[in-house]
Amino acid sequence: MLKLPDYNYVKEMRFSWILSFYIGRQLAIWLFGSFTGLTTTVFLLDFIELLRRGTGKEGAYFIVLLQMALLKLPTMACQIMPFGILFGSMLAFAQLTRSNELVVARSVGVSVWQFMMPPILIALAMGIINITILNSISSNMLKKFHQLEDSVLHNRSNKFLPVQSREIWMREQDEKHRLVINARNIYNNTGLVDVIMLFFDYKNHFQKRIDAHKATLSNGNWMLKDVVITVEHTRSKPIDEISFPTNLTVDNLKNLYIAPETMSLWELQQFIELLENTGFLAVQHRLYWHAKLAYPLLMMDMVMIAAIFSLRLAKNNNILVLAAAGLCCGFLIYFLSNILFALGMAARIPARLAAWTPAIITMLLSVAGNLHLEDG
Repeated sequence: MLKLPDYNYVKEMRFSWILSFYIGRQLAIWLFGSFTGLTTTVFLLDFIELLRRGTGKEGAYFIVLLQMALLKLPTMACQIMPFGILFGSMLAFAQLTRSNELVVARSVGVSVWQFMMPPILIALAMGIINITILNSISSNMLKKFHQLEDSVLHNRSNKFLPVQSREIWMREQDEKHRLVINARNIYNNTGLVDVIMLFFDYKNHFQKRIDAHKATLSNGNWMLKDVVITVEHTRSKPIDEISFPTNLTVDNLKNLYIAPETMSLWELQQFIELLENTGFLAVQHRLYWHAKLAYPLLMMDMVMIAAIFSLRLAKNNNILVLAAAGLCCGFLIYFLSNILFALGMAARIPARLAAWTPAIITMLLSVAGNLHLEDG
């Protein structure tokens, strides 16, 4: 005989879904408000800073600086999103606790982990949207911002691409030899200036050296002008022009020194392989890639941290102390991330460890804190 489910059980399940929807709606409202407030504040401060930097600069008109601030806005929004989730979750939980709504829910047997599930899922969804959609939009807009910043605020010509006061070193290899390229600078994003090319065989025996005033990429070839060729045990031989094939393209050359923030997550992994194959260090880009992948987990951590300091406000009259403790905890996570990123950039620790450690440690501490305060 088929046994029908108990009526009280069905009623409790229905109540749980209604409560979950209600808590999720309340959290979404508070998250939207806190995130909008933080984003607006940061936008105004950044715009004021751009106005200060543009004082006396030719072409730094009000509308141009406003456009620059708007181009940088998505990048700043992605960066402050964890803090928006932290502040919004604390405000939402505090309001629900002070109005005794969560107290009543817990009195009928609803676990703290049940009504925390909707906020956690919302934070997870925001983190996924951040790294999949917003990151692609912000990277393209940040690239345009840097172009305007170079032309308007720095009066920097596009003829030469600055490379942080360092020489350029690259490497290539084919079936016959290995090639090491050194140049003083990148010219017009399509070539190199004051170039030295060293050719070696696969046993690392020196074959020849080519000095050129300029090397330009064209149709899969290096076009060298004002060339001096030095082969082992022979005299140097000057040549007006010479060409030989290369695996590099103009787009590769343009992007060799691009910052990881100006690239979407979808193209970053392929670019890391390009950097490593060309002989560049890809530590910064690999660290940024793993940090972005850890973003959804960090968003979820912020909700659980907010719960630790907000769900018990009704039992403690010192609200400001608990709120300040929650904010300090968020900033401690930020500083811990910066310290670990610095260690990762210096290759003291692996990039994966530097990027994932803050999110994992925060998750473990927040779960332990909630278990101790609520279920312990």
